[in-house]
Amino acid sequence: MIALVQRVAEARVEVAGATVGAIGRGLLVLVCAEPADTEAQAGKLVDKLLKLRIFCDEAGKMNRSVQDVAGGLLVVSQFTLAADTAGGNRPSFTGAAPAEQGRALYEAVLRLARERHAPVEAGVFGAEMRVSLVNDGPVTIPMTVR
Repeated sequence: MIALVQRVAEARVEVAGATVGAIGRGLLVLVCAEPADTEAQAGKLVDKLLKLRIFCDEAGKMNRSVQDVAGGLLVVSQFTLAADTAGGNRPSFTGAAPAEQGRALYEAVLRLARERHAPVEAGVFGAEMRVSLVNDGPVTIPMTVR
């Protein structure tokens, strides 16, 4: 699985003008499933997200996790993270999992995250979404979980 993790002061996602998910301090996580991914990768991703030490401690060092700071997770599906831009100017998205597999793995990430942490908010799989955020730092980290 591919994820793009952003430490945020706040973030929200809207569908058709309505807010469907919003958090204050926490992580905005854009997630893309690849064809070889399984629920095991979804579990590894959630474990990594919850333990990733990218929040500052009292000394100003990135030494705390989203769990340590009681932050939120806003998880948004984004198949475009699998874009291949090597050939020409139009990206290819053949590296992304087929829609039904992508949906199942996105839902697995959400279920596992909600079992282990709160709050967890989400976008809507396959919807045209508007994502707003205040990136804190800025801290943006690409992740690949195999």
